[in-house]
Amino acid sequence: MANNSLVKVAVTALVAGLLGGGVAYGGINYLSNNNVTTSSTSVPTGSNKSGSTGTTNVKVNVSSQATKVFKDNKAAVVSVINLQKQSTTSGWSGILGGDDGSSDDSSSSSSSSNSKLQEYSEGSGLIYKKSGNVAYIVTNNHVVSGSNAVQVIMSNGTKVAAKLVGTDSVTDLAVLKINSAKVTKTASFGNSDNIEVGETALAIGSPLGSNYATTLTEGIISAKKRTVATTNTSGQQTGYATVIQTDTAINPGNSGGPLFNLAGQVVGINSMKLSSDSSGTSVEGMGFAIPSNEVVKIINELVANGEVVRPALGVATYDLGNISSSDRKSVLKLPTSVSKGVVIMKTYSGSPAKAAGLSKYDVITELGGKKITSLATLRTALYDHKVNDTVTVKYYHNGSLKTTNMKLTETTKTLNKQAK
Repeated sequence: MANNSLVKVAVTALVAGLLGGGVAYGGINYLSNNNVTTSSTSVPTGSNKSGSTGTTNVKVNVSSQATKVFKDNKAAVVSVINLQKQSTTSGWSGILGGDDGSSDDSSSSSSSSNSKLQEYSEGSGLIYKKSGNVAYIVTNNHVVSGSNAVQVIMSNGTKVAAKLVGTDSVTDLAVLKINSAKVTKTASFGNSDNIEVGETALAIGSPLGSNYATTLTEGIISAKKRTVATTNTSGQQTGYATVIQTDTAINPGNSGGPLFNLAGQVVGINSMKLSSDSSGTSVEGMGFAIPSNEVVKIINELVANGEVVRPALGVATYDLGNISSSDRKSVLKLPTSVSKGVVIMKTYSGSPAKAAGLSKYDVITELGGKKITSLATLRTALYDHKVNDTVTVKYYHNGSLKTTNMKLTETTKTLNKQAK
């Protein structure tokens, strides 16, 4: 993302290798009840007119379900502007590079330095609820990440200030609220479990920013449940997300916008696209959306609590795959057959792991019945559970495989505070 480019857009920072430009393939328009009337023009006769041509008057009356979905919902889709403080200098200092020391009169200096809110990036958002004088908008967490202020541009061009209600980096979702005075339409969520591969999918958003706001693209559902790797801002893989795959054109700036079915229901929130694979091969027509069932669960919790409360083990960990085979044998005492898992480097006081008897250099290989092969799989398995759930954990201690039950009673936020 080039922050100083003419058009600034928010791009996906969620998935390793899912960044970059390129235009994804959009599906063929869905048409029905077409009425076409034509009247042709004739070319004048004459030996010197044999190469002449003319135009044909064509009038097409199109009735399309896609058009109806667009008209019914376009007012519920907004552009989301991420504003951040940028240091600026003014006066001669900003032009000439500062005081050269030739004047000892401090009052003669006209230079000044301050921080000014500037547009950092853009994305899309969806107005999904209006309650009294407040309206709620869902977007991606990466669209508003790092913002000092957020602004929303309505479909008619009206700009309004927005406030963050809550964000969740794990699912890449965020909720904003605005004054509802300018809101004329809210969208409704459908059941993402009911979508079918091959059915038409429609995306509305602001590809490449608000200059292209309220753009409609059309494609199909390519896969209902596709597992993709998620990463943090440092590019380290942190887990896996189950998403909807679509060939509907999704470009930078579409992030946070809705994916509709032909009934006009939101079945997903667009979050990422695959532009190239690990070998650098260019990829087209592979966009991903967070399923609406997951979206509804997360945004309801964000509105209620301002955050999503998740369980934590209360440990510092390291991926076993990054440890040499000699250290696995000499330090961890592992059998040669065990090469994948998560090593505990430290347990925090009062944590579920410590209460369950786990200690430094223990290696977790299974949690809640799911195999643990990396930090990413551990996090995914852990987040399938809730605080106060009891899970079965299998781990190696001094080379022996052990099983214990662990009650997940701590939240990530609480344990992070302890770690500090």
